[in-house]
Amino acid sequence: MTELVSYQLDDGIATLTLANGKANAISPDVITALNAALDRATEDKAIVILTGQPGMLSAGYDLKVMTASPQDAITLVTAGSTLARRMLAHPTPIIVACSGHAVAKGAFLLLSADYRVGVEGAFTIGLNEVQIGITMHHVGIALARDRLRKTAFQRAVINAEMFNPQSAMGAGFLDAVVAPEELMPAALAMARHFKKINLKSHAATKLKVRKTLLDTLDAAIAQDQISGLT
Repeated sequence: MTELVSYQLDDGIATLTLANGKANAISPDVITALNAALDRATEDKAIVILTGQPGMLSAGYDLKVMTASPQDAITLVTAGSTLARRMLAHPTPIIVACSGHAVAKGAFLLLSADYRVGVEGAFTIGLNEVQIGITMHHVGIALARDRLRKTAFQRAVINAEMFNPQSAMGAGFLDAVVAPEELMPAALAMARHFKKINLKSHAATKLKVRKTLLDTLDAAIAQDQISGLT
């Protein structure tokens, strides 16, 4: 059986690769595996690169779980929100190498990272929740409000506007867009840049900069557990 999240450590850089079927669905087991990989990266004091399969970072939460029952959906979203909060406070930099489509929770992975590089091509990036009949959760609203450009926030969250890689960079989902063959070299170049900075100062500064957001997410996680996805 293929690992849901593989872990490769090389010269202080940990590459985490999602591999959960064609859509790279974010399931409870994937979240458990991602948390375990982040635990390992913390122990290794490694810069993190998170990526997916060619053409797909993730199409979002596992729909089988999301439609099983309201409680199953709430439990999965809570775990995913807690993961996003963890990524935002991770002690070493997290780079997402977006290998293609990044939709719903896939796009929120981008909004939870320190640096995001995507690939050129006919790929879709964005938050389609209201398009598929899901009311955006409080954590999603707070995260998008903080990380997206002001001009794109309501278009992305309320209107479910989807972006191609270039317009996703303008909206705030990505920091750079490169040719597909340059994706991992670009991510590794940024990781090597991060290795030159003082990681203790990086971690402390990150927590200062994001304190208000992290506090807001803590309250939003609790609120979503009470109100559900309505």
